Amino acid sequence: MPLRPVDVDQLFLTTALGRPAVETAHVGHWLLRASSGWTGRGNSLLPAGSPGMPVADALKHAETFYDERDLPPLALIRIGSPEDEALRACGWVDARPGQSDVLVMHTTLDHVNAAPEYDVQLDEHPGDAWYAAAFEGPVPAPASKVLEGAPKAMFASITLDGRIVAVGRGSMTGHWLGVDAIRVNSAYRRRGLGTAVLQGLARWSGSLGGRRTYLEVLLENTAAMATYTRLGYREAYRYRYLTSR
Repeated sequence: MPLRPVDVDQLFLTTALGRPAVETAHVGHWLLRASSGWTGRGNSLLPAGSPGMPVADALKHAETFYDERDLPPLALIRIGSPEDEALRACGWVDARPGQSDVLVMHTTLDHVNAAPEYDVQLDEHPGDAWYAAAFEGPVPAPASKVLEGAPKAMFASITLDGRIVAVGRGSMTGHWLGVDAIRVNSAYRRRGLGTAVLQGLARWSGSLGGRRTYLEVLLENTAAMATYTRLGYREAYRYRYLTSR
């Protein structure tokens, strides 16, 4: 089934709603996000729409917002967008020049709505075992508020040999299913567990009227890219972070 063209501007905003930050504020339509420093997405400006003032003035508001929270000023920028050009014209530069771009990939839900090869447990509220499998080491303090903050979220897990070995998170925004936090225990990789987690979340989303799905992946993560491409995901856009310092 060929993919319909995606509304990139809409998807750009949808990704923010699917994983909301702990604290948010607005400069016009621009969204300021803070989550005590955990993840770039949760602690960056999302410049979409009009800021309601000159860009340079809006960026000063953003810098003040992050200074007050002892956070570096970051902006999540869709590469090649007018906002990309506008912020760079104001002196903002790559915040992570050594990191590859992040791809936002999308597909129709039908492509990933197959029956999983493993039993996938779905829970509205993840327990300690889910978080232990999702993170290597201590769980960051803001993680639960960020991951559980979406209005419609579901947490998937697969248990083998008496322990959770694969996890993932899904969130519904309109007809979009966002998938993130997929992690498979290193001793259980290359068995299709990540694909099964994604399929389990897709079947949950389909029952709620889901029609399309997106996820994010670093361009340098070639193994994940190959898996998602095989499942029918295609690039919608790329983003990276800019900073004023």
